[in-house]
Parts: sequence; C-alpha cells; structure tokens
Amino acid sequence: MATEYLLSRYKGYAAYPAFALGQPRFPQDSFTGRYLHFKDIIDWKTLFATKNDHKTAFDLLGRWKAGERGFATDEQMWKAQKLKQSTFHPDTGEKIFPAFRMAGYVPFGWITVTGLLLRSPSTATMIFWQWANQSHNALVNYANRNASQVQKLALALSNAILLI
Repeated sequence: MATEYLLSRYKGYAAYPAFALGQPRFPQDSFTGRYLHFKDIIDWKTLFATKNDHKTAFDLLGRWKAGERGFATDEQMWKAQKLKQSTFHPDTGEKIFPAFRMAGYVPFGWITVTGLLLRSPSTATMIFWQWANQSHNALVNYANRNASQVQKLALALSNAILLI
C-alpha cells in the first residue's frame, strides 16, 4: 500500500509492470527506482509468509520458468518473486531465519539497540549489549553472504566479536 502511494507520487513507475523473471520490478537507472526496489524487497510482511505461501510462489515461478504464460497476473508474479528473493538465499536456496533476513533487521534489531541506549550502563552491561549487537550483525551478514565461496560461521562470529 505504501509502495503504491509512492508510485503515485513518482510518475513513470507502473505498480506492476510486465513480469520479467530474475529482474527487478523497478528500473535501476535512477535513485528512485533503486529505492523502490529495496523498499519492496525488505517488506516486513514477508516475515509472516507461510509454507503454503512459499510453495505457491515457487510453483508460480517454476511454471513461468518452464515457459507457461497467462496463468497468473503480473502482480501475482512480482509478489511471488519478492517472497522468494526476500526469504531464500540466492546462492544456497536455503530459507533464511527471519531474524537474519534484511526484512527482519529492524524488527529484531531494536532489542539490542534499546539495550545500547540504556542510561548509565555498567561496564558489564555495556559489554553485553555490544556483544549482542555485534553477534546479531554478524549473523545477519553471514545469512546474507555471498555463498559462492565457503565461509565458516565460527570465523565470522569470532571476527565480529574480536572487533568490538
């Protein structure tokens, strides 16, 4: 709904243009197009998608990839692609845990940010919240990493914690 409002303010952007598999919904040659693309991909509502929603999205995209056309609207296809891109890792195909998805960064990160903003923290409290924040950031980065090269989770976490 908010995206549709933004689209009404920026002339030239169709809410749901003709579907193109693997391509962004908005043109990437302008700041506005890139902004709308990332705003769409990090939609917090994707955190509440069910297994059935994921199955439907994969089925729609699979049928499109197989060459079938006319079985779904452009809106349904764009929403299916958004759900797949925001929930599953592009290299491994594994489902990303909701707290470590880009859509979940703010809803789950507010806990550590609140802890970091406590008044007059003790040294132990400050160290704990710094550790929790760095650990959450490291796990988000690891879950969304470039998986074409092997990276060890333990190494990623130890580097993040040592750099406090």
